[in-house]
Amino acid sequence: MRRSEAEALAGLAPALQWALILTVSLLFAGILELADLPAALLIGPMLAGIVAGANGATVRLPRPAFFAAQAIIGCLIAASIELDILALFVDDWPLFLGVVVATVAASSFLGWLISGWKILPGTTAVWGSAPGAATAMVLMAESFGADARLVAFMQYLRVICVSVAAALVARLWVDTSDVSVAETVWFPAIEWLPFATTLAVAAVGGIGGYLLRLPSPWFLGSLIAGVALHLSAEVQFQLPEWLLAVSYALIGWAIGLNFSRPILRHAARALPQIMLSILVLMAFCGGLAWLISRYLGVDPLTAYLATSPGGMDSVAIIAAAADNVNISFVMAMQTARFLFVLMFGPSLARLVTKLVKE
Repeated sequence: MRRSEAEALAGLAPALQWALILTVSLLFAGILELADLPAALLIGPMLAGIVAGANGATVRLPRPAFFAAQAIIGCLIAASIELDILALFVDDWPLFLGVVVATVAASSFLGWLISGWKILPGTTAVWGSAPGAATAMVLMAESFGADARLVAFMQYLRVICVSVAAALVARLWVDTSDVSVAETVWFPAIEWLPFATTLAVAAVGGIGGYLLRLPSPWFLGSLIAGVALHLSAEVQFQLPEWLLAVSYALIGWAIGLNFSRPILRHAARALPQIMLSILVLMAFCGGLAWLISRYLGVDPLTAYLATSPGGMDSVAIIAAAADNVNISFVMAMQTARFLFVLMFGPSLARLVTKLVKE
């Protein structure tokens, strides 16, 4: 590859580079949205960043913008954790804990294999294999020595595969042709108290996480502060779509622009093994769903959606469209696994990496 071909964007002014990246981001995100693929607002900008990075773009996202986006995503996750879901988990904790531990153990084993076979470096395979919490895993991975670019590649590839599979399986039980998704309101009326609270929690929580030297401090700091306020004092947040879209785009660009042609070639070489690990994990979770359905009397679609290893947003939409699906059970299982991965992911990554080295 000649230098001029590999660095096609290097000679352009930074403003022009950003204009091109923004244009391509809108194009990719629009295509993904039309295809009903998950996380379009994050994956679209990330793909645009990858294209730009592989073609010699010299611009990089300012770190304060990346930190602010992480803090907003921390508030988003905090707002999604509700007491009624946690109460359902407490009522049936042996079932939830057993399924969650089995899923995480299977994903960790697959990560151990990929890492042990030197397909991906260090803890990258373990973070990339973690089931669920895709954005959280990408944001935290770099703090623990993993390659956030390859973790993102693994995580969002699995999210797409799981979401597409869940939609196809749902068609066997549910006619979703007449289901209409609520229209997105990009610029809703601002409720100033919840909106100001969101910004304050993002800022104060992020700064607190930084001062406490938490890993991925801006994300975890705002998440911890947000969960504490949301559950204990029923504090409400407002996260308008435009704010989430900007935050997703900033995170996508921060990840994508760090890709280079050698990294892309490495990811392409690892693609067959990564796809195989995704399919194996999906099959394992399908087996858990079969056991739950057969021996505990849970209807098959509810069991399958509850155990799907990722794509929580898509799973929630499919569950809501079906009359016979227990959506509370589905979301409780998904949330339980999400929290488990969030809390124990770093320890599992260190343990698996230690086993690989031995």
